[in-house]
Amino acid sequence: MTENDLLTFNPDAPLILIDGSSYLFRAYHALPPLTNSKGHPTGAMYGVLNMIGKLLEQYQPERIGVVFDAKGKNFRHELYPAYKANRPPMPEDLAEQIEPLHEIVEALGLPLLVIPGVEADDVIGTLAHQATEAKQDTLISTGDKDMAQLVNEHITLINTMNDTLMTPEAVVEKFGVRPDQIVDYLALVGDKVDNIPGIPKVGPKTAAKWLQKYDNIDNLIAHADEIKGKVGEYLRENIEQLKLSRELARIRTDCDLPVSIYDLKRQLPHFDKLKALLETYEFHTWLKQVIDGKVLFSEKTGRKAHSETQVAKSHMDKPATTTDDSHYDTLLTAKQLDDWLKQLQTADLFAIDTETTSLDEMQAEIVGISFAVEAGKAAYLPLRHDYEGAPTQLSFEETLAQLKPVLEDAKRPKVGQNLKYDWHIFQNHGIDLQGMQYDTMLESYCLNSTATRHNMDDLAKHYLNHTTTHFEAIAGKGKKQKTFNQIEIETAAPYAAEDADITLQLHQVLYPKLQAEPKLLKVFESIEMPLMPVLGKMERNGVLLDCDLLKQQSQELAKKMAELEAEAHRLAGAEFNLNSSKQLQEILFERLGLPVIKKTPKGQPSTAEPVLSELAEQGYELPKLILAYRSLAKLKSTYTDALPKQVNPKTGRVHTHYQQAVASTGRLSSTDPNLQNIPVRTEEGRRIRQAFIAPAQHCLIAADYSQIELRIMAHLSGDEGLISAFQHGKDIHKATAAEIFGVPLEEVTPEMRRSAKAVNFGLIYGMSAFGLAKQLDVSRKEAQSYIDLYFSRYPKVREYMESIKAQAKEQGFVETLMGRRLYLPEIHSRNAQMRAYAERTAINAPMQGTAADIIKTAMIQMQSWIEDSQLDIKMLMQVHDELVFEVEETLIDTVRPHIKQIMEGVITLKVPLVVDIGTGKNWDEAH
Repeated sequence: MTENDLLTFNPDAPLILIDGSSYLFRAYHALPPLTNSKGHPTGAMYGVLNMIGKLLEQYQPERIGVVFDAKGKNFRHELYPAYKANRPPMPEDLAEQIEPLHEIVEALGLPLLVIPGVEADDVIGTLAHQATEAKQDTLISTGDKDMAQLVNEHITLINTMNDTLMTPEAVVEKFGVRPDQIVDYLALVGDKVDNIPGIPKVGPKTAAKWLQKYDNIDNLIAHADEIKGKVGEYLRENIEQLKLSRELARIRTDCDLPVSIYDLKRQLPHFDKLKALLETYEFHTWLKQVIDGKVLFSEKTGRKAHSETQVAKSHMDKPATTTDDSHYDTLLTAKQLDDWLKQLQTADLFAIDTETTSLDEMQAEIVGISFAVEAGKAAYLPLRHDYEGAPTQLSFEETLAQLKPVLEDAKRPKVGQNLKYDWHIFQNHGIDLQGMQYDTMLESYCLNSTATRHNMDDLAKHYLNHTTTHFEAIAGKGKKQKTFNQIEIETAAPYAAEDADITLQLHQVLYPKLQAEPKLLKVFESIEMPLMPVLGKMERNGVLLDCDLLKQQSQELAKKMAELEAEAHRLAGAEFNLNSSKQLQEILFERLGLPVIKKTPKGQPSTAEPVLSELAEQGYELPKLILAYRSLAKLKSTYTDALPKQVNPKTGRVHTHYQQAVASTGRLSSTDPNLQNIPVRTEEGRRIRQAFIAPAQHCLIAADYSQIELRIMAHLSGDEGLISAFQHGKDIHKATAAEIFGVPLEEVTPEMRRSAKAVNFGLIYGMSAFGLAKQLDVSRKEAQSYIDLYFSRYPKVREYMESIKAQAKEQGFVETLMGRRLYLPEIHSRNAQMRAYAERTAINAPMQGTAADIIKTAMIQMQSWIEDSQLDIKMLMQVHDELVFEVEETLIDTVRPHIKQIMEGVITLKVPLVVDIGTGKNWDEAH
C-alpha cells in the first residue's frame, strides 16, 4: 500500500468514534492476564487494539477518534459526590496499560482524545452532536447502554463484541423507548455501577411502560398522583432525586472541546515509533506486518486505508453549549465586588459587557456591567436599577472609580461583542477602556463575512448551537417595553451575565479558527481591531450641521414637489395621491393605458422604480415625473427633514454610527444618519453636503482616492496598457477611449470619454453588454463592440477576470491583496442567475475589498499621526473612498501634505495611488 492510497478520500466512509474506556474494561475482564517477557501486563492493550483493528479493517474510516476518560473528577461529582462511589479502584495491572496503549493509538495515526474534566461519554456525545448538525453518518463503537441516547438518523452504535448495530428502531426494540427517551429511562431505572439512584422498585419494564404513556419524566411527575401502589409512593417520594438522576445519566453534548469532528483526521502511522512500541510489548504478529512494510489493519479485507482528507475547512462545526446561571454571580456587596475585582486583575482574559439606558451610545448611561473570566463563570454588577422595590446597589461613582484602573489597563486583555459600543459607554462616564484585544463580532466577520449575521444571538446559534435569551423576553415589546433600569435584578442578572459568558465562549471558538488561517488573522489583528477605536473617535467627533440651511432646503424641496404634483395631476387628468401605489396603478395602467412591464406577487401591475424607469425610457412623461417626485421626497424625508432631528443636544453635532461588520466585501457602512448614500449626482443632493460645515476658524478637508478600484484592477491583472496609463498620469477614461476608438488622445471627444468611463467601471462590476447598452443608450451590438475593443486593448484584464472566476470555483472564495476573504457558495449554484451574480462578485470583490482595506489602513495610520502631532485636526467622516477632516484654518498647508503622504503610502502597487484633496467651509465646497 502506497502513501497515495492512504491519502485517498472516501466520501462514503463514516466518522468512527471509539469508546476507548469501555473497550479497556471489557478487554481486561474478557482476556487472560497476558504479559510480555519483562512482566508488563499487555492483555487489555491487546484486546483494545484488536477491537480497534477490526473497525479499521471493516470501515477504513477517513475520520476517527479514540476517546478515553481522563483522570480526576468532573461535573457529575459536583452534582452528586457519591457518583461512581461504588466502583472499586482500578486494578494496578490495568492502570499500567493505559499510557502505553495511548502511545500505540497515536503511533497508528489515530486521533487520541483524553480531555481533563470531561468524561469520555461526554466527549463522544459532543462530537456526535456536531456530526448530527453536519449530517455526517457516524458509528459509535461502545458496549455502554447509556450511549443509546445519542442514536438518531446519523448516529449508530456498534458493538464489536457481537457485531450488532443499534439504530433508532433497534433502540425501541431493545429498551421499549425511543432514543430521546433513554435519559429518562436510565434515570428511572438507575445504575448501580455508576451509583445513579433511580426510583426504588422501578425496573426496565416499568420505566418503559411509564414513558410509553407519559412520554417524559416531566410529564410523569406532573401525573405522579395517577401512579398507584407502593411504586407510586416511591416515585412521589423521590422526585427531586429523579431529577438529579436524569442529569447524571444525561450525556453532555455541549462540552467545550479543543477539537471538532473536522480535526479527527486519520494520519499516516508513525512507523518507527509504532515498530518500537510493538517490539517492546511483544505484539509479534503486528510487528512482523510493520517490518514487512505493511500498514496495520488495512489489507486483510483488501480495502484501502484512508487517512487525511483535504476536506475544505468548514464553519459548520458547532460545539453545542449551554449556560448555567447557577454559576452566575450578582454583585450587590462590597465583598462580592472585591472578589471579582481580584479575578479580573489576575485573569489572562476577561469578557466585558455593559447594560445601558439606550442604544444611542453617545447618550446612553450605564445601568450595570457584566464580566466573565471563564466559560460558565460570569457576574453581573447592577448599579442603577431604579424600579420600585429595587434592592440597594453599590455606589455608582465609587464603584466606577474602583473599576477604572483595571478597565483602563492596556495590559489587561479584554474581549467583547461589538466592543466599540461599550467603549463609548465608558467614555460617557470618563473611563477610557483599554486592552480591547478581541471582539467576537469582528472575529466572526473576518472569519467569514457571509456565513451568518454577526450579532451575538446569531453567532451563539451558529457557532455554539446555543439560543440566547433575547431582550424582548425580559423587557417586553412595543410601547410597554421596559428600559434595562426598570427590569428586576433577579431577571436582569442572568441575562446580562449570559452576554459576557457567551462572548467569552464565542471567542474560545472563533479565535482558534482565525489562528488556523494566518491571512484572516492578520486582517483581524492589523486592520479590524486597530480600526475599531479609530471609528469610535470619529463617531465622537461628529460633524457640525447648518440646520437653518437644511430647513431652507426642505422648504424649497416641498415647493418643487408641489409643482411636480400639480403637473402630475395635469398629465393624469385627475388628482391622485402620488405616494399611493394603488392609485398610481389605476392612473398609469387603467386610465392612461400604459404597458404593464411587471406584476406584483398579487398579480397587480408593479409601480416599482425599475418599472417607472423603463416606462420613462419609453418616452412616457408621467412615470418620469413620478420618479423625480420620489427622488425629492426621499431627499426631504431622509436628509433635510431628518438630519436636524439627529443632532446631539449636548454636542450640537450629528454623530453617525459606523458599521464595521455589515458589508461582505469589507467596506464600512454608516447609519443614523447614513452618510454613504447622500446623492451627489443631482444638484439637490450636492446641496445637502453644503449643510455639513466647519466651525468658526476651521475648514473641512476632503481627501479622495482617485479611481482606486481601476488602479487595483491594473495591479491585479498586470495589464501593461492599464499600468502604463496610470504610471504616466493619464486621464484613464480618456486613455481608454483613445484605445477602444482608435484615435489619438487629443481627439477623444467628451462622448467617447463618457463611453469609455462606463466601460471601465462597468466591467469591474461585471456589467454585461445589455447593461452597458442601457447605460450608454446604444444598441447591444454597439455596446458589445466597445467591450470587445476594450479587451483587445487590455487583454490581461480579461485573463484576470477568467482566472479569478476559475479560482473562486475551485476554492469557493476570493481574497483581497491584504488577505480578506469573501466566500461565494453560489458560484456552484444550478441557478444560472445566482451563479452569474457570484461570478460578477468574484471579479469585483478583490478590488472593492482591497480598496476597503487600503482606506481602513490609512485611517489607522492617520489617527496615529493625528494623536502624535497634537495638532487641531479631527477625522470626521469616511464615505466610500473619501476621508473628511476638520482642521484649524492656519494649519491647512501643514496638514495637507501629511494627509496625502499617508493615504498614498499605505500600500505599494504596480501603479501609484493618487489622492485628490480639496478644502472649504462646507463638505460640498471641500469635495
